[in-house]
Amino acid sequence: AIVMVLGLALTGCAQPAPTPVPPTKAPAAATTAPAEEITVGTDATWPPFEMVNEQTRELEGFDIDLMNAIAKEANLKIKWVNIGFDPLLAGMATGQYDAAISVITITEDRKKSMLFSDPYYNAGQLIAVGINNNTISKPDDLKGKKVGAQVGTTGAIEVEKIDKSALKTYDDIGQAFMDLMNGQIDAVVADSPLVYGYVAKNASKIKAVGQPFTQEYYGIAVKKGGEALLAKINAGLKAVKDKGILQQLDEKWVKAKQ
Repeated sequence: AIVMVLGLALTGCAQPAPTPVPPTKAPAAATTAPAEEITVGTDATWPPFEMVNEQTRELEGFDIDLMNAIAKEANLKIKWVNIGFDPLLAGMATGQYDAAISVITITEDRKKSMLFSDPYYNAGQLIAVGINNNTISKPDDLKGKKVGAQVGTTGAIEVEKIDKSALKTYDDIGQAFMDLMNGQIDAVVADSPLVYGYVAKNASKIKAVGQPFTQEYYGIAVKKGGEALLAKINAGLKAVKDKGILQQLDEKWVKAKQ
């Protein structure tokens, strides 16, 4: 009897077998959101910032590399449009393009018709003259002279301030430098990195005089109402600066050309 009771007691104390727990599924891998496609305009006549490669016919330059780097950081896909500078600004004012990068100086007047990113380059206006010209060394010396500048640019605006009758505008800044080298005009006023670049390539024919006489900053233009895109671009630009990419581009495209 004792054995039976003990056996029953042992039986009563036994624990039921645990119910098998199905294995936990690994969380699904996060999927990257599709890139937002944007249309970006540029005027590829401003070496070393934007130009067309003579061999590949592809856009290249400081601004092109910069915008592509920003797009990578901000998950954007760029559709490039190459167009003249004046119609580019007009297109931005009417919302034809999502953004534009083309050595566009941030000005209060332009802010009325488009948004601007944080500044990414400081480039004041500089004067270029013929190699044998010793009569022009400062802005006031441009009075009464023939001075070339690209239409719609701050260079043209600055020349008009000095002497409106002196200004000769060009659709292509390269043509202005050609006329300068051929003696058809007395000077060219343009953004300092561009002047240094052209002088470096044609040091036997032209020279830069004085120092940049304005303080100007390039920005990426965004169409009005594009605050969300602007925030992405600014975030991407900050990342590019923090990673040292902006400095690398300056060394590659600007300082290497001087």
